[in-house]
Amino acid sequence: MLNEKIILITGGTGSFGNAFTEYVLTHYEPKKIIIYSRDEFKQFQMANKFEKYKDKLRFFIGDVRDRERLYRALYGVDYVVHAAALKQVPACEYNPMEAVKTNITGAMNIVDAALDCGVKRIVALSTDKAVNPINLYGGTKLVSDKLFIAANAYSGEKDVRFSIVRYGNVAGSRGSVIPFFRKIVEQGGEVLPITDYRMTRFWISLSEGVQLVIKALNEARGGETFISKIPSFKITDLAKAIAPWCRTEEVGIREGEKLHEIMVTREDSSMTYEYEKHYIVYPHYNWWREEQVIEGGIPVKEGFEYSSGTNTQWLNVEQLQELLKKDCAAH
Repeated sequence: MLNEKIILITGGTGSFGNAFTEYVLTHYEPKKIIIYSRDEFKQFQMANKFEKYKDKLRFFIGDVRDRERLYRALYGVDYVVHAAALKQVPACEYNPMEAVKTNITGAMNIVDAALDCGVKRIVALSTDKAVNPINLYGGTKLVSDKLFIAANAYSGEKDVRFSIVRYGNVAGSRGSVIPFFRKIVEQGGEVLPITDYRMTRFWISLSEGVQLVIKALNEARGGETFISKIPSFKITDLAKAIAPWCRTEEVGIREGEKLHEIMVTREDSSMTYEYEKHYIVYPHYNWWREEQVIEGGIPVKEGFEYSSGTNTQWLNVEQLQELLKKDCAAH
């Protein structure tokens, strides 16, 4: 599917962009992969990392806020994976205008440029924080999701499809709790701070996130939100898995933080279908037709909610330890 295609990744020097690039280069024969991002040093590091694929990679310095630069970058591109965003909750709260410019205006620029430049498939990365948002980051990503889904109504007769992939914090990625706990342990700390002992999260690896994006690029008909079926874990169990000799201390939930990650709300259950390894939430618009449902799905029951707190799959301490070993080996 990606053979002989030109693919552009916004925010391509991040954890996802590196993993996606490696996966595509080792499993497909793309014509070109364009890394579009703002940080020249990270681009330099990535170019060195993928030195043997230098004939396939191009690095564009650019910001999704820069509409003209996006138009130049997207010319001739077949597929776009939109991973660029301001993601840190406290930073977005303190710099709300900047979050809006990147996460909302940037999304609008991607939509316009993709439509005008003849891009065929666009997948935008979303987050659990966009579901019933309680912080500015989640609010901007909700708007971004709506923009990408509604973009399908503007495509006219063009062969272009916009879709969403939603997941929570990727295990071991920057900003996740795993490197935070590990740093405390490495520095000799004996106490792991936990915001709330009831807290749960979903576990998804970078490779699982990448494969879901590949699935969306391949199968999307326009407007879908793809969500992986993944296990949950308790934060207290994660602490035991990382450092069973450390004690934990409940420090109180932070502003803008949720007890559980929610991927599908009860309100969306009427438009949600279950597949073998994922769910798809279909759009609630009059331009969407029921025959666009992808084969193999079964409608979920009314009132269904996909939450890390009520999930049917759970990881225990021993399973978390095994996954953490794999994460260490991968890095």
